[in-house]
Amino acid sequence: MQGVNWVALSVFVLLFGFITWLGFAAARWRKGDLDLLHEWGLGGRRFGTLITWFLVGGDLYTAYTFIAVPALAFGAGALAFFAVPYTIVVYPLLFLVFPRLWNVCAKRGYITGSDFVRGRFGNRWLALAITVTGIAATMPYIALQLVGIQVVIGALGVSGTGFMADLPLIIAFLVLAAFTYSSGLRAPASIAIVKDILIYITAFAVVIVIPMQLGGFGKIFAAVPAQKLLLAVPGPHTTGAYGAYATLALGSALALLLYPHSLTGILSANSGRAIRRNAALLPGYSFVLGLLALIGFFAIAAGVSKLPEFAGGFKQFHDNYAVPALLLHSFPSWFVGVAFAAIGIGALVPAAIMSIAAANLYTRNIHREFINHNPTDKEEAQIAKWVSLIVKLGALVFILFVPTQYAIQLQLLGGIWIIQTLPSVMIGVYTRWFNSWALLAGWAVGIVTGTRLAVLANLKPTYPVAFAGHTFPGYTAFYTLLLNLVIAVVLTVILNAISGRQAKDETLAADYRA
Repeated sequence: MQGVNWVALSVFVLLFGFITWLGFAAARWRKGDLDLLHEWGLGGRRFGTLITWFLVGGDLYTAYTFIAVPALAFGAGALAFFAVPYTIVVYPLLFLVFPRLWNVCAKRGYITGSDFVRGRFGNRWLALAITVTGIAATMPYIALQLVGIQVVIGALGVSGTGFMADLPLIIAFLVLAAFTYSSGLRAPASIAIVKDILIYITAFAVVIVIPMQLGGFGKIFAAVPAQKLLLAVPGPHTTGAYGAYATLALGSALALLLYPHSLTGILSANSGRAIRRNAALLPGYSFVLGLLALIGFFAIAAGVSKLPEFAGGFKQFHDNYAVPALLLHSFPSWFVGVAFAAIGIGALVPAAIMSIAAANLYTRNIHREFINHNPTDKEEAQIAKWVSLIVKLGALVFILFVPTQYAIQLQLLGGIWIIQTLPSVMIGVYTRWFNSWALLAGWAVGIVTGTRLAVLANLKPTYPVAFAGHTFPGYTAFYTLLLNLVIAVVLTVILNAISGRQAKDETLAADYRA
């Protein structure tokens, strides 16, 4: 392996070894019976405010975020900063909606969002639709975490051909699979603490040191092309980039907490009050995200594309290699090892939670609902453990044998798909007015239309909607959610008029209150 940065690699391996031990040791942390699904898959719902803060933050702010947001700023400029208002909008939603969801799930023993939908609306097919959507949206997300590890491994100079080229990624997969199987959600919860400390250290070091090296923020912004500093002013009869920016921020915020891994982190809290506290504390991550986005501008000012560190990177990653190349150029090797470990560990935490969330969904809402109605507690937990391995193996195979670009494109589709569950989950927390079959029809129309528009746009996240001589470019997920809601409302009125009967709601008003 020529060109290996041995100092950085040694620090990286040492930190990876530490979190591997921590992942296995977590099985004995706040010890519970891991043959019970709620203990394995939700940590027994015993995580307090601080642990939930690390877990949910580690869940939402992934390794790919660390790489992709600065890469988008490096390549596209100001549009990348939609991620900052989007993560700010998320937390009022977390404060208003999800303590109520936690309350009802805790009182009724629900493990997944689909459990809640099944109980609330009494429609197993609607619950199945929510389940399949969640699993489909999660799989490429796990694959993208492995992309983050690939980028870091390449930046360390570890290369090869054939099996040897993939060996480091396979080792990382085996580590992830083993401690997730052994410790369940306790593993990523404990590792998230280490991961977030490393990311905060890295982010603050980058924002302080690199501007000093480049002559200050004034020189950095002066070096960024004007068209990347500001969104392009819309032309006549169009909202242009402004509309795309606004709908990307709002639509992404509405979708984020609906992902199964987000719900898993939230439902693992020990109370609705802990979730409200986190809604107030988690914006600290939004601040760091803004700092990370600035790194893309740092890379432009440093001329990263002309650096030998960038030229030596994996060509298939393009702009995603900007952050590692900048770190290699600007910091001593030992700190590069720390920073790369933060990114690598930042991949393992969400990947573990995602695989657990997908396993919970399959076990509770497919296997238990349609295959074996009365599994023992031990059988149910064992099925989830095996499924978590299968999910991770599927993501690994996807990354090894399918071009990386497809994982990115499918993840963009995942946002379009998962937002279609909003009427059933988020609105369902507040009202039972909707007819379950109307919700299912709205979901189907949103899924089909969103997928079709994404294909027509060559899998770009935005689509230009033309209306009354005006063009409104916007986030496809947001537009299809509006269509979903219109269908659900209209059909609810019609179906309720035809037949006032609805399936029994097994939840009670008191279930939603602390």
